[in-house]
Amino acid sequence: MNAGWPAVRNRDDAQMTPHELVAVLEKHERWLKNRQGGARANLTMANLEGANLSGVNLTSGKLSGANLSHCDFSNGTLAQADLFAAHLTKADLSGCDLTRADLRGARMRGAKLKRAILKEADLRGGALLYGGGGNGGKGLDFVRSDLTGSDFDDASMTDANLSGADLTDVSMNGADCEGALLTGATLIRSAMKNCNLTRADLRGCNLSGVNLSGSVLRDANLTGAMMAGANLRNADLQGAKLEGVDLSGADTTGANLARSAENFSIQIQEALHSHYTWINTNGAMGVRADLTGADLSHIDLHGVNLSGATLRRAILTHAKMRDSLLIMCDMSDADLREADFTGAILDGANMRGANLTGARMDGAGIGWVDIKGPDGRPTGRLWAANLTNCRLIGASLVRTNLRGANLAECDFTSADLTGAVLTDANVRDASFTGANLTGTSLPALPDPDD
Repeated sequence: MNAGWPAVRNRDDAQMTPHELVAVLEKHERWLKNRQGGARANLTMANLEGANLSGVNLTSGKLSGANLSHCDFSNGTLAQADLFAAHLTKADLSGCDLTRADLRGARMRGAKLKRAILKEADLRGGALLYGGGGNGGKGLDFVRSDLTGSDFDDASMTDANLSGADLTDVSMNGADCEGALLTGATLIRSAMKNCNLTRADLRGCNLSGVNLSGSVLRDANLTGAMMAGANLRNADLQGAKLEGVDLSGADTTGANLARSAENFSIQIQEALHSHYTWINTNGAMGVRADLTGADLSHIDLHGVNLSGATLRRAILTHAKMRDSLLIMCDMSDADLREADFTGAILDGANMRGANLTGARMDGAGIGWVDIKGPDGRPTGRLWAANLTNCRLIGASLVRTNLRGANLAECDFTSADLTGAVLTDANVRDASFTGANLTGTSLPALPDPDD
């Protein structure tokens, strides 16, 4: 023990000397070991401000409402301790074991928690009884956990409950928050680089300006989260729920944002399932999907068959559509920016007015469909893909087959058309400014007087 502790005083003004505190700790140690004369430490409402308790074992100790500001608990043990509404402002809890500790309503502004263990710790807000005023001198006061500016770098916080906590400006770089509950928490401007948030519940979280670069958010629930100005560079959001999340103001460079169909609304899931049934039974069962205007951004539909589906005005930005079958699909006026259609078959598709800026369509087939009659035999009539007035600025169309497609008024500015086939295509009024046409098979240029 450090003999240099300040005088200790209970918050009800009852005196407690450092020697008395040592006695409490010694009895607690005997209690933990089931030895005679032991007693569980009860420091409820105690004033221990500035005390050096480094390395002390207070497992299951009672410290609710205690003033522990500026205390040194580094490398100590507070597992399962009752720290309800405790004051831990600028306390040093580096390397401290707080497994399953009750920290509801705790004030931890500016606390140091580097490498601390907070597995299954409860850091929610808490309701306190207070005296004074009406109602017989008592009432309920809901206290929000205040962890503003705290340092959680490399902390272990698996399955911790931080719902509703104020984590503004905290540092959680490298922290393990797998399965943590952070619903409604405020994390504005927090540093969370390389943080593990796998399966974390971040519904309604304010993540404005948060640095989540390199973080893992696989299967995390981000429904309704605010992400304005967030840094998601190289973050892994595979399978994350992003319903109602606006990522337009976030930096998602290099991020993995693929979302399986299971992460979308029940209505979208049912529409896709019913469409697959319709396809597999040749229309005898199920219903053709109508997802007009649906937000399917970042959806992973790799290799699926959505032929004949209606996706007019749908939002499919960053969608993963590699090797998909989209024959005769209606995607007119859809937002397909940065979508990946590599190897997809879009023969006869209607993509009129769609925005394909930055899309990848390498090796895709976007040509004719041979119309069949009621008997299933070819009629000899061809139905061409319609890309009239499409924006393909900066798109990659390497070896894409656009034979016979209607490309009138298409904007191919700076697109890569290396080895693409545009034979028999209608390119009237199409723009190829700055496009790479190396090895491209172009149709005969239309007569401007025709």
